[in-house]
Amino acid sequence: MPKGYWVSVYRTISDPEKLDAYNKLAAPAVKAGGGRILTRGSRVVAYDAGIAERTVLIEFDSFEQAVAAHESAAYQEALVTLSDGVERDFRIVEGID
Repeated sequence: MPKGYWVSVYRTISDPEKLDAYNKLAAPAVKAGGGRILTRGSRVVAYDAGIAERTVLIEFDSFEQAVAAHESAAYQEALVTLSDGVERDFRIVEGID
């Protein structure tokens, strides 16, 4: 079964305190949903139209598990704390089996 991935690229971080509050709630929610954080805020080199900002990659055992983790009450609570503190490109993608 193909794995699922959360890919999040932060365009801007306007409120680092909101991001910190989000991280405190999001990390346990991701782990509870079966996610494994592969990279978070590591070094980035951007090409083409990319932005060399914070990038997060999280792996799940399946695409469905990744979607369910995003829709979970715990992760939705984390999103409320983040609110307008960042502008990011967030997507869930299915891996290649």
